Amino acid sequence: MSAASQVLGAVGDLGVQARVIAVVGTVLFLVLVIDLVRRRRLVERYALLWISAAILLVVLSLWGGGLRGIADGLGIRTPVNALFLLGLATVFVLALHFSVAFSRLSEETKILAQEVARLDGEQRRLRGTTLSGRTLVNGDSPEPAEGEGEKSPERSET
Repeated sequence: MSAASQVLGAVGDLGVQARVIAVVGTVLFLVLVIDLVRRRRLVERYALLWISAAILLVVLSLWGGGLRGIADGLGIRTPVNALFLLGLATVFVLALHFSVAFSRLSEETKILAQEVARLDGEQRRLRGTTLSGRTLVNGDSPEPAEGEGEKSPERSET
């Protein structure tokens, strides 16, 4: 057995052509992730996750025995099915993680919008204007201007 086939493991599990495609695809993906971080399109926290996944895929692509061991440990007959199961589990965990992050960001956005509205109202009150642009005089309440709504009973003209 040659040194190259020892490094690649049992070629029958994945096949040489499939291994080459997997390694090249994973390396290209790794370059893409690094480029996204460089251009500040991906934060480092998530980049570490994707870089780790890419390195794991390269290792599993080159070392067929590792994928076979994982498949045997999970009770799966073929290593390719184990790879699909691991990929599906990874996607599920990432979807859950991003759902949690999205929920947290939605709640923070709602709180920030409420705070901005409160501060805007306070600023308008201090300046003495209403949303309609009317200037408040002598402690008037911010009622609708003429023609904007119903008149209040205490201000009716007789």
